[in-house]
Amino acid sequence: MHTRRLGTHGPLVSELGLGCMGMSAFYGPRNDDDARNTLLTALDLGITLFDTADAYGNGHNEQLLGRVLGPHRDRVTLATKCGIRSVSSQGTSGGAVIDSSPAYIRQACEASLTRLGTDHIDVYYLHRRDPGIPIEESVGAMAELVHEGKVRHLGLSEVSATTLQGAHATHPIAALQTEYSLWERSLEDDIIPTARRLGAAIVPYSPLGRGFLTGAVTSLHHLTADDYRHHDPRFQGGNLTHNLALIDRVRDIADRHEATPGQIALAWLLAQGDDIVPIPGTKRRTYLRENSEATALRLTGDDLDTLTRSVPRDAVHGPRYGDKALQLLNT
Repeated sequence: MHTRRLGTHGPLVSELGLGCMGMSAFYGPRNDDDARNTLLTALDLGITLFDTADAYGNGHNEQLLGRVLGPHRDRVTLATKCGIRSVSSQGTSGGAVIDSSPAYIRQACEASLTRLGTDHIDVYYLHRRDPGIPIEESVGAMAELVHEGKVRHLGLSEVSATTLQGAHATHPIAALQTEYSLWERSLEDDIIPTARRLGAAIVPYSPLGRGFLTGAVTSLHHLTADDYRHHDPRFQGGNLTHNLALIDRVRDIADRHEATPGQIALAWLLAQGDDIVPIPGTKRRTYLRENSEATALRLTGDDLDTLTRSVPRDAVHGPRYGDKALQLLNT
């Protein structure tokens, strides 16, 4: 697998990373044995960038990566995040709040280092930011962690172009993690150009549209009851029916390349620039191998134009999150 650099002075990583969230939360029950096998298979396939967060499974995901990847620490780039703090009331989980205060960032970093079983985090993201706290204060606290050697590079997730500029003026930002795919391209107007001007890589999460762009999800009936997609607006009712028609257009190109729709979607994303490093998430080795094979696909200019026209930016029906979560995006 080829490599790409995260930011102008960031680490070299595999051109395709692995999003590990689903191994611990949001997409059905956990199975640590299966997750371990998937993580080790990813290493065998040449994947070196592993993405997690302290909020995934309330720390479970970081612990999992720490146990499995610890013996291979010199071969991997570990990326984790802070900024979503769990809260509880009288011993019962009370949900989460956004906390990008300097004090909490330091506390969260120490906890993540312990769970990951490492003395440094390669890429440390601010998962979400509290608009009430100046980004310069948050990134300033993260920069102190860099100076102390606890963090190597900084990243942000789901921030606006203006916020990215303010952050970068405080400390270089190696990567911006945000949703980007054939069916979510709203960041192409100003966020991607700003990131490129500042020398920050784009790390797209959900590059397969939460599985939709694979063509495998045609209804919600086969999903487990706790699967997040039961509440995703783009998977509901008429939105789902409309959006399914878009996959047929991707499938036509996939058939010509003897590939899957998901592989074509990933190949399209990789072709958008050498500063794009997608992190498709999966807990199944079959899908992991399928995703990795997308790096060998070379779409023609005509293919790319056809895909861009066939799935135009405004073609997808439904917002990408519910109302509450939408308020935390591009802040």
